[in-house]
Order: sequence, then structure tokens, then C-alpha cells
Amino acid sequence: MHLFRSSLVMLLLLTLITGLAYPLLVTGLANLIFPWQANGSLIYQNNKLIGSELIGQQFTRDDYFKSRPSMTSEMPYNSMASGASQLATSNPLLLNEITKRIQIWKKTTHNQHVIPVDLVTASGSGLDPHISLQAAYYQIENIAYSRKLTKNEIEQLIKDNTTSPLMSFMGEPVVNVFMLNQALDKLSAEKPQKVSTQ
Repeated sequence: MHLFRSSLVMLLLLTLITGLAYPLLVTGLANLIFPWQANGSLIYQNNKLIGSELIGQQFTRDDYFKSRPSMTSEMPYNSMASGASQLATSNPLLLNEITKRIQIWKKTTHNQHVIPVDLVTASGSGLDPHISLQAAYYQIENIAYSRKLTKNEIEQLIKDNTTSPLMSFMGEPVVNVFMLNQALDKLSAEKPQKVSTQ
């Protein structure tokens, strides 16, 4: 009974510390020091929630930069079902999926260069909002044509929205597609042009 009582007390104590006190402390500090990030980095437009900097979105219109594919279940970028396809590189199903994506890009793009790999492969989480600089630059011709903007204007927009790692060995520069498309809308609004609604 003595050992049982000691074990029970320890279980309750550790449950209170690690299951209640610690999460509350961390959540409180996060909201105090990084309130915007702690609450999901949510983006509002006209008091309406339109997305988050942390979760990718599927953009289908020709006048928007496209995100990398998402393999989350039920729908793309489903934050409740984060995950990859789990298909091995040797699996013919994966090759078929990538081949289909390549064919779509070839049919819909004005750029005939090699398609960057992140435009035809999904990330491990299925929620990644970023693409490589190569993937962003690959889409410039499409965007310029659809938005009636110059390539130089769009290149500058990509540069302005590029995030570099703290140290070069920690990764490559990337572009947040959602934020880039927001900046693209702002640029188009400042320079009104006929925009495709497809």
C-alpha cells in the first residue's frame, strides 16, 4: 500500500506539472512574447479570415502563383489531416502522379524549361506554404501574361517576399506562396489591369 500510495502521488504530481502547469506556462509566455505567431499567424482581410502564413493553400487561377501539391486526405492542405502520401520512390503510383502533374504544367505554362521538383512533389506534412525560388521564377511568365505585368515587376515581388535561412547551411531561400499572392493582388490593385478570372 505504501508503494501504491507513493506511485499514485507521483503520478498525480507529474500529471499536474507536465500536463497542466507546463503547457499553461508555455502558452502564456508564447502569447505574451509572440502573440501573433502563438495564435496561428492568421491573416485577415476586411475582418474576414483568409488564411495563415503557416499553412499552404491551393491556388487554381492562372493569375496566382501555384503552391506545391498537397496529399492530405479529403482535400488539399487539410490541417486536420497533415501527412504525405507514404508512397515509396519505387512505387509506380507515385511516378504516375508526378507524370500527371508534369503534363498539367506543360499544358498550362508558357515556360518550357525543366519544371522544379517541388511543383510536382508534395511535402512531408502536406501543408507547406513555401516553394523554392526556382519554383517561383518558373511561374513568372504565366503570372506576367495573366496579370498584364512585366517580368521585372514580378521578379521584384518575388525578391521582396523571399525568406532566407538564418544561416546558409540551414536551408535554401524560400517564398511563401500565400503571402506572395497577397502581394501580387496589392500590386495589381495599385496598377489596375484586366485580370483573368479563370
